[in-house]
Amino acid sequence: MTNQEVIDVFRTTGALLDGHFIYTSGRHGRQFLQAARVMQYPQHTETLCGAMADKFKDDNIELVVGPATGGIMLAYETARHLNCRCAYSEKDGKGGMAVKRGFAIKPGTRVLVVEDIVTTGGSVKKTVEHLRARGAEVVGVSVLIDRSSGEARFDCTYRPLAELPMQSFPPDALPYDLCTTPAVEPDDLIV
Repeated sequence: MTNQEVIDVFRTTGALLDGHFIYTSGRHGRQFLQAARVMQYPQHTETLCGAMADKFKDDNIELVVGPATGGIMLAYETARHLNCRCAYSEKDGKGGMAVKRGFAIKPGTRVLVVEDIVTTGGSVKKTVEHLRARGAEVVGVSVLIDRSSGEARFDCTYRPLAELPMQSFPPDALPYDLCTTPAVEPDDLIV
């Protein structure tokens, strides 16, 4: 899939919104991504995960792991395409991410980490750190959309499906168009 094809899927499913939004960080922006709106359509999830799997089809992946919650469905569907196991990581209560619930990871297991949207890459980095501490070989990372403007970096192969740089602004330095447009809560918008 091309960068534009991925963005088009997000637009047509209402997962890429334009307007004035306040992000979790408190910063403001003109666009908002909500990958769950794409993943409600199995045909799009299958296509996108197939494209992520294709990027690693020759890497002998044995396990696909996705950080909760955005990466859970992606891990399952990408693993299905790669004909391997899947698991997910979740908060460990100590500021990290961990694969729990009895998922076995033998030393040397070749792992692909998948995520929906990357802004800072924090959940992915914590997941990679945990997997390596358990002896896994993290082969790479793939995401649906990297919106970090090149800021998210990983110390393994990184193959995002698409990149969409998204500007954000502190609340006390908004451009004129955002000052004159009321902020909306994206979860309140029904598309």
